[in-house]
Amino acid sequence: MKAAIYREYGSADGVRIEDVPTPEPGPGEVRIRMRAASLNPADIYMLRGWPYMLRLQSGLRRPKNNGIGLDFAGEVERVGEGVTHLRPGDAVHGEMTTPFSGRTRTIAEYLCLPATQAAKMPPGLSFEEAAALPVAGCTAMFAVRNFGGLRPGQQVLINGAGGGIGVHAVQLAKHAGAIVTGVCSGEKASMVRELGADRTIDYRREDFTAEDIRYDVMIDLASSRSPKECRRVLAPDGRFVWVGSVESSPFFGPLRPLLRVALTSQVARGQRWDTVTNTTTSADLGTLVGLLAEGALRPVIGRRYPLAEVADAIRYMETGHAGGKIVIAI
Repeated sequence: MKAAIYREYGSADGVRIEDVPTPEPGPGEVRIRMRAASLNPADIYMLRGWPYMLRLQSGLRRPKNNGIGLDFAGEVERVGEGVTHLRPGDAVHGEMTTPFSGRTRTIAEYLCLPATQAAKMPPGLSFEEAAALPVAGCTAMFAVRNFGGLRPGQQVLINGAGGGIGVHAVQLAKHAGAIVTGVCSGEKASMVRELGADRTIDYRREDFTAEDIRYDVMIDLASSRSPKECRRVLAPDGRFVWVGSVESSPFFGPLRPLLRVALTSQVARGQRWDTVTNTTTSADLGTLVGLLAEGALRPVIGRRYPLAEVADAIRYMETGHAGGKIVIAI
């Protein structure tokens, strides 16, 4: 089978499409004929081996796992011993959560993983749309519901509203009845408003931390402003939910802004500062599918690439300007 492979830490230049053995499912596993996958910032960090301390798990000098990709969608081709809830031919999607398994990951023609990590796809959803949902959709759901606790009428600011997680967070916040402000580039403003934002702020022209408004909830996907600046526009009893950043330090990766949030949580009296740490389960995907059925959510695909152009897809993600999800058709 063909799979996206990297054998050294580094840039997209080291990613190749190679012929590798087709995996066989073990007990409790399924083999999926992949139809689509999508990229996430975590894929970039794993490719680079950043932060360096990550290599204590992933391999000090070279990566133990040479594959790329976490999100998947495809058809069950074979089931391992003990698997009863899935059958060959079932259309499934999910997030590969088994770390550093020594196998290829989701950007490949076939994928083997525990059957518990695969959920049946809802009807009416394409493989590409299904692959765009798991990591980004569930992370947005955790941020809005579990940590943000959004209620109708509350003011919420989503910093990074045009990205892969942000486009889902905007929709879910609006479904919760919040008044949504999306921070994004001017080019993405119309898309973000179409998804439900009541207003948008172009971060290139305006500083949202200089406003007079006070937000009940802030969901930070960009770490473009310091916690001290954000505290000025967060309500005295508000919630700050940190999800990620574009931090590019090889030593710290996203750990530096995460640490700042953790420290702020110790001194910001009355306010609540949290970090989204949940791992997606099939039950979470089921909840997400329910939101799809309600019409509260729809996948947003920014660009599509064929398997042969994975390296170009990674380069585009590295620019930090992707709107919606980047999907790989397989």
